[in-house]
Amino acid sequence: MHDLKFSARFEKIEPISRGWSEDKKYCVSKVDGTKYLLRISPIERYEKRKALFEQLERVAGLGVPMCQPIEFGTCEDGVYTLHSWIDGEDLEAVLPGLPEVEQYELGFASGEILRTIHSIPAPETQEAWDLRCNRMTSMKIEKYRAYSVRFAGDDWVIAYIEQNRQLLTDRPQCFQHGDYYVGNMMLENGQSGESTEQVIFRQSLRIIDFLSCDFGDPWEEFSRIVWSEAVSPHFATGQLKGYFGGDPPLLFFKMLAFYMASNTLSSIYSALPFGPDYLDTILQQNQDVLEWFDQMRNPVPTWYQPGGKQDAAT
Repeated sequence: MHDLKFSARFEKIEPISRGWSEDKKYCVSKVDGTKYLLRISPIERYEKRKALFEQLERVAGLGVPMCQPIEFGTCEDGVYTLHSWIDGEDLEAVLPGLPEVEQYELGFASGEILRTIHSIPAPETQEAWDLRCNRMTSMKIEKYRAYSVRFAGDDWVIAYIEQNRQLLTDRPQCFQHGDYYVGNMMLENGQSGESTEQVIFRQSLRIIDFLSCDFGDPWEEFSRIVWSEAVSPHFATGQLKGYFGGDPPLLFFKMLAFYMASNTLSSIYSALPFGPDYLDTILQQNQDVLEWFDQMRNPVPTWYQPGGKQDAAT
């Protein structure tokens, strides 16, 4: 990075390699030690990044725990955004090592946070969800059938989709994070000097990376739970209960099965740029989805544990 403005403003500028986006990311520090997250995007993304920054200000205004948006502008390398820094650990990495009760509690908290995010309505000009989603679903089926790779059970998946398209009718729409799963969450550490128990208690869930945000059916957001379940089914169960304040209705599970079925198709051709190992992961994941839903015969996934918190952690 060659922009002298940033070099003058910050004592340290350290690149961050984590993540899939095209953005250049840096941890920048002032002389007093205050850290920030700096993202730089290509200049042609100006309008999109400006709209994203404005949405993030709106989300932050609801009290959502996240990297706070601080500054937006242009620089020599493109469009930049400056956010508050989170000192902590990636939830995806630490979650499996936590007690199952804590995994569940963190999932519950993530569900409550998501409900807050979804309180932002979609614009009145937004296209009806059934029209948009049916079009996207048909495209996924068409592209999947044109691709050379298949997975066992795809006929059950496509049959379920075709038999349940009517579920999309009259669905509400709201602001979506766009990629809401454990990989885009962090645990912010407690204060030093406290006991281990106090530090664990004070660890706070933080939501990061809204780069894929969109507007759509709030329940469609849960299709990414497939990645969270792979890390912790207790977290996944807690997330649903936190969002709904208890067990979700059967209609939700039917729609979750629909959205996950649709994603099993698009995941195949979307995996192509990431190589054969990633494709193997996706193929195994699709088999897991089929097992969860008993070959698309039962909309309630096998990993979901109904009842209270005690049941979820046993």
